[in-house]
This record gives sequence, structure tokens and C-alpha cells, in this order.
Amino acid sequence: MKKLLFVCISFLMVNCSHLIDEPKNLIPKDQMSEIIAEFALNDQLRIIDPEANLENATRYTLNKYHVKGNQFTESYKFYIATGKLEKILDNAQKIILEKHPEAKSYIDQKIKENPNVPAFAR
Repeated sequence: MKKLLFVCISFLMVNCSHLIDEPKNLIPKDQMSEIIAEFALNDQLRIIDPEANLENATRYTLNKYHVKGNQFTESYKFYIATGKLEKILDNAQKIILEKHPEAKSYIDQKIKENPNVPAFAR
């Protein structure tokens, strides 16, 4: 009886180990990095033009990669829950540095100011 109870509890623990199920339309990690990098670059439009419409820039980016808004949101939630988002954000940072090498000094400055800054805040 104890063995049966142990097997049942073990089975339940293994099946409940995932915080969130993988979405049907999960965006691949490399594509997710590219989208996030473009979002970060679009966000810098506010420095140049405070009246810039970031909603249109976001729509353009999602359309460019043939991704729906809820698909991006579900994928983002999944990557956060599984702990894979940090690596995706690091890859997004590398993409930005490849496109704009002058951004390295800004990132280094942010890291110097606070060495514990997570990747999404750089």
C-alpha cells in the first residue's frame, strides 16, 4: 500500500512540475530575440520624437515577423515561467550591438551604475 501511495505521489509531482504549458504557436527563441531587439530600438524613438506612435511601430514589428500580439504575449509568459527569457534577452542585446555598436557604451554605463541590473532593464 505504501509503495502504491509513493508511486501515485511521484506521478503527480512529475506531472505538475511545469508552471505553464507550452503554447501552440510558440515563437522560436531566436525569432523572439529579434522581435525584442526591434522593440527596444523602437522604444528609443521616444528620445528622438516624444510624440512618436510606438503602437504603430509595435504593429509593424509584429507584422514583419508574422506574429500576432497574443502569440507574442503567450510566448513571453512561457519563456518567463521556464526561465529561458534571460538568455533570449541576452541574445536580443547582442543583436542590438551588431546593428548599433555605439550602444555598447550605454549598456556598459547602465551596468556600472547598477551591476545587478537584469537583462530586460539594460
